[in-house]
Amino acid sequence: MAQKLLFLVNPHAGRSEIKNYLLEIVDQFTKEGWDTTVVTTQRAGQIPLLLDERRGEFQRVVCCGGDGTLNETINGLMNWSPRQLLGYIPAGTTNDFASSLGLHRSMPDAGRTCVQGEPFPVDIGRFGSRYFAYVAAFGAFTSVSYGTPQHFKNLLGRAAYILEGILSLPTIKTYSMTVECDGQIIEGDYVFGMVANSTSVGGIPMGRRLDVSLNDGLLELVLVKYPHSAIEAQQLLTALAAHEPSSELLRFCRASSFRIHSQEPLSWTLDGEFGGEVTDVEIKVCPQAISVLTPSGAVPGTGENHLAKED
Repeated sequence: MAQKLLFLVNPHAGRSEIKNYLLEIVDQFTKEGWDTTVVTTQRAGQIPLLLDERRGEFQRVVCCGGDGTLNETINGLMNWSPRQLLGYIPAGTTNDFASSLGLHRSMPDAGRTCVQGEPFPVDIGRFGSRYFAYVAAFGAFTSVSYGTPQHFKNLLGRAAYILEGILSLPTIKTYSMTVECDGQIIEGDYVFGMVANSTSVGGIPMGRRLDVSLNDGLLELVLVKYPHSAIEAQQLLTALAAHEPSSELLRFCRASSFRIHSQEPLSWTLDGEFGGEVTDVEIKVCPQAISVLTPSGAVPGTGENHLAKED
């Protein structure tokens, strides 16, 4: 008897390329012995509800879409026991998680990995009662990913994020906060912060210099102070480009959990999607909580990946 596979597809992600490859990918799954059920997503928040309703029906789950689609799928799978292997076909604008894992850019090749690949266990972040695959962030530019219209992202790609970020500069503000992690307390005013488990954020590689591991049971905290002069702004840009956490304008900490308190309600983004507005939150790691299928021979977390080139 064929095993059952649930294929979740966001038909509007990225440039809607999945429409050109859907039949080919489903045919691959069938040839590998999988009885495939295809569900196209119709609205935000649909996937966790669907996975909750159909818990236990499938031996494998594959999703195709951007970081938001992946985020919803992981939030649904975290409620499964046991959690089935996850296949991911990246179809978004930046695909940070896919880049970190070394997944293929080619959709047919990525589909083949979903049924022939090797499981790689990854840490998952928990933000209050919600989960994120690779980043929880606040402050400058974080509204860009969920505030930029999809057609604009499709047209300009990463340039859309940069352009929207530049346009938002006049509204940048600082946030007073206290962070507790591994017995230390960090206090200050920051324009941007993130807790991440990724070698790439916003399409910018960061793994090597910060020695990021995707399954070490730790998350990385980066806090950015406001540059008060052109010189400080240049220093900050240089530090960010070099991924240098020792800059006076950057604070870096690695830990398994963080308690964050802000003086005013703070809007967060989880994997590029709006994550809510809170003053207090605990962010912690769920070690090796999800196993994702990766290409044979890939070395996840090194920055050496198939996504950076056409296959």
